[in-house]
Amino acid sequence: MTEGQEAAAQAVETAVEAAGNWARAGRHAGVAGAAIGVVAAGAAAGVAIERLTVGRGMRRRARLALDAAGPYGTLRGTPGAAIAEDGTELYYEVDEPGVETGRPEKDGHPGKSRNGKGGKADRSAKPVRGKEARAAQEAQGGLRKRLSAALGRRATAPTVVFSHGYCLSQDSWHFQRSALRGAVRTVHWDQRSHGRSSRGHGQIDGTEPVTIDLLGRDLKAVLDAAVPEGPIVLVGHSMGGMTVMALADQFPEYVAERVVGVALIGTSAGRLSEVGFGLPSMGVKAFHWLAPGVLKALGWQREIVERGRRATADLFAGLIKRYSFGTPEKVDPGIARFGERLIEATPIDVVAEFFPAFAVHDKTEALVAYDAVPSLVLAGENDLITPADHSRTIAEVLPDAELVCVPGAGHLVMLERPELVNEHLVSLVERAGAAARSSRHARA
Repeated sequence: MTEGQEAAAQAVETAVEAAGNWARAGRHAGVAGAAIGVVAAGAAAGVAIERLTVGRGMRRRARLALDAAGPYGTLRGTPGAAIAEDGTELYYEVDEPGVETGRPEKDGHPGKSRNGKGGKADRSAKPVRGKEARAAQEAQGGLRKRLSAALGRRATAPTVVFSHGYCLSQDSWHFQRSALRGAVRTVHWDQRSHGRSSRGHGQIDGTEPVTIDLLGRDLKAVLDAAVPEGPIVLVGHSMGGMTVMALADQFPEYVAERVVGVALIGTSAGRLSEVGFGLPSMGVKAFHWLAPGVLKALGWQREIVERGRRATADLFAGLIKRYSFGTPEKVDPGIARFGERLIEATPIDVVAEFFPAFAVHDKTEALVAYDAVPSLVLAGENDLITPADHSRTIAEVLPDAELVCVPGAGHLVMLERPELVNEHLVSLVERAGAAARSSRHARA
């Protein structure tokens, strides 16, 4: 047997073993289990083909090198905790203007998360050096100077609160956090069962399912703890944007009194059950019908599934890139790996707990609460998860919003096109700061 044949045989054997792990996870799930088996077979074939061209050890060494090289996800601030209505501890961090909080943690490791899976900060990017580094630093320095000049006195300057998306954490805002650092007060929090926040108590004991309304009340608890006074700019990506909408739906008076600006990035106000995810029409119907049951079955078999995820790491890396970035071939490998690490850190049972909430999400009417404040609606044109048309729909409800659809960008647009997102975000904060000052003068 030639060396190439041996490699092929080993690749197929390893991939089939991985497929078996996934199939066992769905054995007792009826039709959903059959779907898992089909997906597993496809995964096995894809992994086998890839392993014929690139050795498994080489790919593993490449991932480890990316994990060890860069600073992404290591920015830290002053920690705090808010307590949700069911007792869940919600972790947040505050970056104060002009204060050097949040230097990268020693060895780049923020410690173990409390959501049931290790939550090490990601260092998965090779530091940018030379001209690119200087250009990036100069751009960020210019943004900070703009903000400092625009906001003026801190008494009227807003606090910018970032809400992250599904299967991510506060670290997904790495580039935006870095750009605003020292110029304006910012709050970054982890949604329940994500990042360093605790597992949702209501979900552990089975007394309450995850809903977007629940996440809106979680955000209110964080705001009460971290921003007890002063104007607020809310920034939400994907599920975080839906959380911001749920806040307005349940606390419209609070929003009218405190919120002076809002950014809704790569998100949706509803109709997510119609999203095609880049699949053919029959595949879309099958996905929406089978996905809740499949994920529930996987959640019951967490240990087997996690083994499957590790065994098919290459397959999942490809899927994550496809659904995270609009032009994955142009994304820096370190940033791509950073995105993978964020998603990998979410346990499968948490994925399963949250997924059903999106099918019934509908907050279109709640958006009018933000019509009176400066707003930014931004999306990637190639977003397969929350398509850009959903952002256009939001902008129709908020006619004065700045609508930005980024050509070639995908769902993680804030990682794929950070400079552009930063520029528009700084512009929003400037407008919100001016609105806050005008409101203060009007009340005086």
